[in-house]
Amino acid sequence: MIRRHFHDLPVEARQAIADKAGPVHSARTADGGLNSGIAAFLDTDHGPVFVKGIPTDHPQAPAQRREAAINPHLPRACPRLYWHIEVAGWDLLGYEVLPGRHADYTPGSADLPLVSEALAELQEATAPTDIHIKAAEQRWAAYAPPGTAALFAGDTLLHTDLAPHNVLVGDRAHIIDWAWPTRGAAWIDPAVLILRLLEAGHALAEADAFAHRFPSWRTAPAEAKGAFAAANAAAWQEIARADASRWKTAMADHAVAFRAHLHSLPGNR
Repeated sequence: MIRRHFHDLPVEARQAIADKAGPVHSARTADGGLNSGIAAFLDTDHGPVFVKGIPTDHPQAPAQRREAAINPHLPRACPRLYWHIEVAGWDLLGYEVLPGRHADYTPGSADLPLVSEALAELQEATAPTDIHIKAAEQRWAAYAPPGTAALFAGDTLLHTDLAPHNVLVGDRAHIIDWAWPTRGAAWIDPAVLILRLLEAGHALAEADAFAHRFPSWRTAPAEAKGAFAAANAAAWQEIARADASRWKTAMADHAVAFRAHLHSLPGNR
């Protein structure tokens, strides 16, 4: 998606933002991120605010509206949404600005305990029933071994995209960018995190051991974990076939390796 700057927004949209946040003194376009038409840090009369937005006719606009609807149900490990407006052909969200930087997942990083605390807090969140979000057993049904997708069901609110750029670390960790909220078994988020730890250089056993910090992963049935590992591997392989970017191919390789790791554990052969 083409990234625009704050001053590229229509005058009406900029005025609507100023009506919510106060006069804008300066704007800095955020680095990274591909899912927003605009992502900017604003200095306003009412204090700093982070604005992200997308054209209302863009295919991803419904996902942003869902992100706004989900926000009141999120724990403090996630940023607060101040306002949500649609104006001049733009869907715009105004968030609190969180201090920090993207998380470091490499082995031995001091960020890892903070990431663990944030995810542990999120593990206690129940998925709302009045917002349409995908169920895990539906989202991964096409990739799961036959007859196993039902093992992914649950009522926990899952993030499902715990890449380091979706976690900000300051004095604590915050989980951001809720593009893929899912209702499902709580252990799925630790399973998703395992692949990102492998991406950062952790060994298979180390990544699995980190996931064991979460009771949901420790107590999840081996059959369920194995089925999800297989589904996740199949999904990433499909992604890599469609786009053979180095990082996507690497993620597919990590997913396949972790599937094999779980299968090799005693009782899973």
